Amino acid sequence: MSYEQIDRYVLSLIERSDPQHTAWNIEKIRQGKPADWNYIDGCMMTALLSLSEITGDSRYGAFAESFIDAFVEEDGSIRTYHPEKHTLDDINEGRVLFDLYHKTHKEKYRKAAHVLAQALKAQPRTEEGSFWHKAIYPNQVWLDGIYMAQPFCALYEKTFGTCDFTDIAHQIRVVAGHMRDGKTGLYYHGYDASRKAFWCDPQTGLSSSFWLRAIGWFSVALADLAEILPQGREREEICGVYVQLMEDLLKFSDAESGMYWQVVDKGGEAGNYLESSGSAMIAYAMLKGARLSVLPASFAQAGKKTFDGIMNKYMSFQGDEMNLEGICLVAGLGPEDNRRRDGTYAYYISEPVVKNDAKGVAPFILCYTEVRRIAD
Repeated sequence: MSYEQIDRYVLSLIERSDPQHTAWNIEKIRQGKPADWNYIDGCMMTALLSLSEITGDSRYGAFAESFIDAFVEEDGSIRTYHPEKHTLDDINEGRVLFDLYHKTHKEKYRKAAHVLAQALKAQPRTEEGSFWHKAIYPNQVWLDGIYMAQPFCALYEKTFGTCDFTDIAHQIRVVAGHMRDGKTGLYYHGYDASRKAFWCDPQTGLSSSFWLRAIGWFSVALADLAEILPQGREREEICGVYVQLMEDLLKFSDAESGMYWQVVDKGGEAGNYLESSGSAMIAYAMLKGARLSVLPASFAQAGKKTFDGIMNKYMSFQGDEMNLEGICLVAGLGPEDNRRRDGTYAYYISEPVVKNDAKGVAPFILCYTEVRRIAD
């Protein structure tokens, strides 16, 4: 498959999308919910801006800007954003505000970033200082949340703040201290500091499985922080966590495809499958780490093998239409009234597998941009 085919695939998605109806937010499509400010579309906008940069094709960036403009008002308020929900997911889309501000110098993007930064100041925290994932998940830290909030925090500090990255490093430190399994080097999906959630071990507070996309989100966050943060103690500490995770993950890649399993340490077990979104995230982190010289050059080869594996296994054609398949639609832990989401192996393999959802498409595009950066 050529670069041109991938470009055409992405263009076909944006040609069928607008801020109210996207071709990639499968959750919204299935639920019949109206468009809002959310992390799924935020991931896609981040990917489109990166693709615009690497290809020089302004159509990707123009779409992302118009998409964000449908939600960000001139006074910086964000339509459909509800800070009182205290959900880290809703911070993620704010990442694109910095690129748009640098590009256009429009004050509304700076003001909107400030709105989100102020919301984070009010975000509930555990006793150790970690953000709660959401208000409905008290005292819970999820790997996903590191990606949703910490790159935004770093970009805000670097662009508009005092360049104090100590809190970011602390939150990574807490996650690495509690959620990393010493035997495998893998990270559990969630940690309840209160040890009260139905899904957690009452002694450790940890969930019971290693879900690929959670580890993928964490991997992408570490890679992006390595690029955003300046040289110094905080970056050095975060890069140490990053390098260790990439080294440990390599042991769990599928030998033939280079991909990773939905439940990472249960490769080949009944119901488990090679999943495309988390695999793309890890490939992106490996490729980017090698480019930044945080990881040895050999990780670029490992990341490219995974990217090629996704292409070979999950890029499909139906007439003139291309599809990216093998994407876990969604997975989570609880809340209390949803005990099906219990963090077990049986739960993670039971969630729907879909095609063309942005949780897989956006990481795939980001991975593709890293492949292009190396090749170009």
